[in-house]
Amino acid sequence: MKPICLVLVLAALVLLPAASKKEGGSPFAARWDLTVKTPKDTYPSWMEFTEKNGKVQVLIVGRVASVHPATEVKLEGSNLSFATSEWFEKDIPVTWAMNVADGKLTGHQKRADGVEGEITGVHAPALKRKAPAAWTAPEPLFNGKDLTGWEPDDPPQNHWKAQNGELVNQSAGANIRTTRKFDDFKLHIEYNCPKDGNSGVYLRGRYEVQVEYEPPGTDDKYHGMGSIYGFLAPAVEVAPRPGQWESYDVTFVGRNVTVVRDGVTTIDNREIPGITGGALNSHEGEPGPLYIQGDHTGGMKYRNITISVPQR
Repeated sequence: MKPICLVLVLAALVLLPAASKKEGGSPFAARWDLTVKTPKDTYPSWMEFTEKNGKVQVLIVGRVASVHPATEVKLEGSNLSFATSEWFEKDIPVTWAMNVADGKLTGHQKRADGVEGEITGVHAPALKRKAPAAWTAPEPLFNGKDLTGWEPDDPPQNHWKAQNGELVNQSAGANIRTTRKFDDFKLHIEYNCPKDGNSGVYLRGRYEVQVEYEPPGTDDKYHGMGSIYGFLAPAVEVAPRPGQWESYDVTFVGRNVTVVRDGVTTIDNREIPGITGGALNSHEGEPGPLYIQGDHTGGMKYRNITISVPQR
């Protein structure tokens, strides 16, 4: 994922509450899984509302942008409005107006390009689960021979091929996902990212583990290799190796993720607050596929993709 908004309010991210919904205070005080429906499209979004000492803050994830603070925030009882800049082939100012009743959110979105959309939202689930006592043996998700078990999101633009045991994206085009869906899992995936390459691995189709070797200075640590895009930065730096094979070992239980890159733990059992830009949907309580980004650059390669699930 290429960053649209690199300026984060880091202090706000540190203060994100562990629970999805707070008791008392404004009825907006929660994390919200949003869906925006326009005349031609439907896409997911996410919002976090906090209020402290009379000061209101809204963090928003738009269609593709990473989490960022809204501006011009106004709260009047059960009515909330704010402004953002979202990416629709270019930066476009957007105004949002919402109301909440009985734990459900509805609203309207207006974009400066004239497109309008209806907003619906529900409280994001807490997803607090204990790690399983045991996992199944690793099972291959890619057979190395063909795309059995995988499907592109835009078949006419699909450039993913099975070549020499590798899943190769020959040029920018479609993204690709598994036909199977998963809840909690342990994932092993090896990737080869060329210089200036940009891709990503979406857990449950909603949370991007960034894969990129963009030119220096393009991305900060919250948007660079190994980050949970916009939310979690790697705690340990690993030397870049563009054009060489590397690996992620990801353990994902509920909202908590551990990422091991080339044997080095870079994110250690951290909570992912919400969906990242480019997510398939905002249905966080449901299982989802492994989803690999292919719409940015070609030349990306993946191999040895295996998954373990809780042993029943």
